[in-house]
Amino acid sequence: PFHVWTPDVYEGAPAPVGAFLATTAKVAVFAVVVRFLLIEAINSLLIPSIFVLLAIIAVLSILVGNLLALRQTNIKRILGYSSIAHFGYLLVLVLTGGTKLGLEGFAAYLAIYVVTALAAFGVVTLMSKSGQDRDADHLHDLRGLFWRRPYLAAIMTIAMLSLGGVPITAGFIGKFYVIAASLTGGIWGYVMLAAVVAGSAIGIYFYLRCMVNLYLTKPGMHKFEAQPGWNQHTSGLMVLCSSLLIIYIGVFPETLMQLVQMAKVTGLH
Repeated sequence: PFHVWTPDVYEGAPAPVGAFLATTAKVAVFAVVVRFLLIEAINSLLIPSIFVLLAIIAVLSILVGNLLALRQTNIKRILGYSSIAHFGYLLVLVLTGGTKLGLEGFAAYLAIYVVTALAAFGVVTLMSKSGQDRDADHLHDLRGLFWRRPYLAAIMTIAMLSLGGVPITAGFIGKFYVIAASLTGGIWGYVMLAAVVAGSAIGIYFYLRCMVNLYLTKPGMHKFEAQPGWNQHTSGLMVLCSSLLIIYIGVFPETLMQLVQMAKVTGLH
């Protein structure tokens, strides 16, 4: 929870830069961490006191990130605080990385989070106009989006459901791995499990708040609007593919699991 600067950076940066920070930066950091954990000599140094310290950091990240997101009205700040919570979920999987379940779950969760973050930030990007002094990142900017851009509203809905870990989305598969892996962590595993359940319940609230806002009565004026033919541009196609991938992984998770297992075998060699 010490990276509370994240929401400020997400809010101040353009949406495409925010997407880069939310995805590439996390992948790079956790790739290095897991690579070290795969080395037996280093993994053996993870003494109980360090494990407990990291477990406490994971619990605080999950709870603090979700609680601070409750009062936010800026979508990028919500995603920023949400990323703190997801850092905690990933850390739970890192701490159980010595098990097959933890390592596979970590890779799957990271891939799912990247795809989901791209979809959410992509909608904000498509709704933002060049030349404006800010992005379409406030909740009221997307109020009633369903009534004028139903496909973009559906994509944002799918992204929010996935971030919340709702069934039939990729996020549910990721949360399943986090919960299952935490059961292998002994006493502190159960503490992390309690934090995961509590954090997920809190997260559902503000994700639903973002979703409901999309379907409220259409306001009279719109400062922001997606460009006509947005789905024919590269960014639009990427957002569409991300949303479809979220649903596909949620319904057919075995495809992702096979890719994760192949990547793990390649990484070990």
